[in-house]
Amino acid sequence: MTAGLLRRARPLLGTFVEIRVVGHGTAAAARAGDRAVAEIAAVHRLMSFHETGSDLGRLHRTPIGDRVAIDTRTHEVLAWSIRIAAASAGAFDPTVAARQVERGLLPRPASAWRPHPLADWRDIELTDAAQVRLARPLWIDLGGIAKGYAVDRALEMLVDAGAIQACVNAGGDLRVAGPRAEIVHLRTGSGIAAAPALELIDGALATSGCASLAQTLRAARSAVRSAGPASTRADRHGTISVAAPRCIVADALTKVVLAAGPDAARHVLRQFGAQAVAVSSQGQRHAPGAAA
Repeated sequence: MTAGLLRRARPLLGTFVEIRVVGHGTAAAARAGDRAVAEIAAVHRLMSFHETGSDLGRLHRTPIGDRVAIDTRTHEVLAWSIRIAAASAGAFDPTVAARQVERGLLPRPASAWRPHPLADWRDIELTDAAQVRLARPLWIDLGGIAKGYAVDRALEMLVDAGAIQACVNAGGDLRVAGPRAEIVHLRTGSGIAAAPALELIDGALATSGCASLAQTLRAARSAVRSAGPASTRADRHGTISVAAPRCIVADALTKVVLAAGPDAARHVLRQFGAQAVAVSSQGQRHAPGAAA
């Protein structure tokens, strides 16, 4: 049976998600594509800050100190969030939601309590049994990492189904698998630049606009001492892109680079086998802080 090429595009995760897969047959590729789309939608439902029925919604309504059973996928994303928060000294922190709510960047969740002003990622306690407990009142927002995880899950499902070459692209967060290099055009602040571009083989790339995210980081009043001046430096660039083996890592590390600054984030990038690239609004490429 000849290999089948499948392309799918769906409005998911607040953007358009495109799936491209070359499988062992058109029908098999179609079935794998449908499962991948369904998995992305499931990740969104589980980890949405806005939906009261999500794992986060239930957690925000549970008395502080009680354990809450969550989906294993949510548990995995929280574990990655804590790991990256620890490695970056809090430059990435999934508990900034309270400050984002104060600034009107997120709606107030259905919660009977207000977060403690000193609560942070260290107050999220996970158990091996896919449970989570909050040591202090806080609100969790996984918007800075869940999209990358959804891309990973979809891509891995395509590969497990026998895809020869596959790509999942969720509005700037993408991952590719297969022997052929994918040419990825990096974005500027005003859109896709004709240049620069890079080749991606069996890896992931996430891109975030510096101006908008730097503003968000400042509005959130991050506890990281360097966040203010580093965010000001980041405004000079149109976008920050991070390449990494997994999209969940690339997605989260764009926020680390923006919060801490590309050079200050060098050691964090190196820990996760990642590289950072800054692209100016004029399309000029610069790679400060890239991993060796």
